[in-house]
Amino acid sequence: MTAITLQIPKSLKFTDDKFVEIVAANKDLRLELSSQGELSIMSPTGGETGDRNLELGGQVWFWNRQNGLGKAFDSSTGFKLPNGATRSPDVSWI
Repeated sequence: MTAITLQIPKSLKFTDDKFVEIVAANKDLRLELSSQGELSIMSPTGGETGDRNLELGGQVWFWNRQNGLGKAFDSSTGFKLPNGATRSPDVSWI
């Protein structure tokens, strides 16, 4: 997957609320924010990667459903990390 990274000047005060606003206005884009304030626009995956991601996500979901140890999420979920970044991993479990 290729990403285009936009450098956002710190003088623009790129807040969490502004990031949410930009994501809401661009629902067709997959956006991530680094801890340095860089906005990344992620390109769609190809068929092979999409198949692999679905397989992995399905396995994590099924395992979690059987064991009930947490929550499983897909790639459309954004997580705010302690360093300030907002990331959307292909599959995640908490």
